[in-house]
Amino acid sequence: MRGAAPLAHAQVLALDLAVPEEEAGRAVGEAHRVVTAADDGPVAAWLALGAGLVPESAARPRGLRSMPSFPGDVLDRQRSHGDLLVQVTGASAHTAARAAQRILGALPHWRVRWRAEGNRPGNRVENGRGLARNPFHFTEGYGNPGDYRAVADRVFVRAGQGEPDWAVGGSYQVVRIIRLADGLWDRDSPREQERIIGRGKDGRWLDGTPGAQRADFAADPRGRATPLDAHVRRAAPDRRHPPPLVRRSYNYDRGHGDRGLVFSCFQRDLADGFEAVQRRLRGESMAKYTLTVGGGYFFVPPQGRAWLDALFPA
Repeated sequence: MRGAAPLAHAQVLALDLAVPEEEAGRAVGEAHRVVTAADDGPVAAWLALGAGLVPESAARPRGLRSMPSFPGDVLDRQRSHGDLLVQVTGASAHTAARAAQRILGALPHWRVRWRAEGNRPGNRVENGRGLARNPFHFTEGYGNPGDYRAVADRVFVRAGQGEPDWAVGGSYQVVRIIRLADGLWDRDSPREQERIIGRGKDGRWLDGTPGAQRADFAADPRGRATPLDAHVRRAAPDRRHPPPLVRRSYNYDRGHGDRGLVFSCFQRDLADGFEAVQRRLRGESMAKYTLTVGGGYFFVPPQGRAWLDALFPA
């Protein structure tokens, strides 16, 4: 994750191993070399491991498994999971797509399981936070930290938290392909949309607090200013202790009414991060406008090659 604001266009590629398991180490090493070489200049690229790729004999990240289906999800297996995730971002759609094709062309031992491409309208940095406009016309990113140390505290696995030594400095990445009923959404009034989200379209909290500051939901116990089932209130009911994760999402449009969000978040602990938020979101008023159809759980290894040697010893 490079800098406060991600590059504005992304290609997200979920790959499956296309060679026997005994050749997995060579294939993963190949992918690591190719993706690392592409992570340069106008392109940012990284890979992440799926649950099925980590050998049973290896010490595995304790939270890494196939992403479960949460209440309201309708997961399409052809758009879910994968042995390896490769994410490529660039300043333009052409740059990102061209880099992704070069990477795929150099990986003959992998086959594409699913692919998503997206963009971040209004991509910018304010108070150190990377912001963008989602398909519901609201700005996302205010909940992310504004400085690198706080980002690192939420994102990177630490020594002593029960993870394998090789995983320290890595991060869990969750990807969710969320189809949005934007036509239904657009029939609601702007005021109703703001009450469903729990913020104004300009980022300001509904009690008047500026977007860059913390709202005090405890001062509004009955939900008169911010409804109790508003998205942001359910996701983080105590703004003094925000969820320990960092969001990096992109809008997608596959045509034929299939539009939505390639939601992505990074955290050092899945249970405390994404999964805790997902449990709190049950019953939120935004649920009728969203349908998660794909994605997966992955683990971004730390920099260097030590993790390769740990997982796939020669």
